[in-house]
Amino acid sequence: MFEVGVHAEFSATHRLRGDFGAATQPHGHAYRVEVVVRGPALGPDGTLLDVEALRRLLDDALSPLAGKDLDTVLGLCGLNTTAEVVARYLFDALRAGLLRLGDSASGRLGSLRVTVWESPEVWAGYDAPLHDPER
Repeated sequence: MFEVGVHAEFSATHRLRGDFGAATQPHGHAYRVEVVVRGPALGPDGTLLDVEALRRLLDDALSPLAGKDLDTVLGLCGLNTTAEVVARYLFDALRAGLLRLGDSASGRLGSLRVTVWESPEVWAGYDAPLHDPER
């Protein structure tokens, strides 16, 4: 299985709901996001996916979050904005972008993984098949 990935960073604020102590107060993170796509075969150009295309898709997915209060972002408001929830939000945005690339690129891809770090020690992720008919 081949894989290719990119990472980026953004800063945002949020607050957790529930029994999370001080994290229930508004606070910020310098988030780090890693995106990995996997697939069994390379294209005629010897790549699984152009990393620049993946980078653009990640930048596009992060632009609504950067510098924002995550609790007010469309698609996240009303949710408990844990790192797990943010990872799923980004997975959905990236999946949509990858599928728009067309069959020549997205057809080679088997899965997508998004990992979100709230700090160098704390992370959460979401990983699923790209072409899952249950989604």
